[in-house]
Amino acid sequence: MTDPTTDDTAPDAAPDDSGPGYAEALAELEAILLSLEDADLDVDVLGAKVARAAELIRHCRTRIGAARLEVEQVVAEFDD
Repeated sequence: MTDPTTDDTAPDAAPDDSGPGYAEALAELEAILLSLEDADLDVDVLGAKVARAAELIRHCRTRIGAARLEVEQVVAEFDD
């Protein structure tokens, strides 16, 4: 199985139903990015926020890969 963090076009990338939906993850990521722009950001919190942002990016890539696969399968049915 390929790693979806390095190959987001992997056909075996299934959605991670244990985490947030794509829109929810994207909203959280946007909130994190806004907080990172705050000049008063506590340095002790910075690492945790960046780690969470990376986790959300991986999650979103996995969801996109799964959606791409699903669309390709539906389109392939029309080619038969």
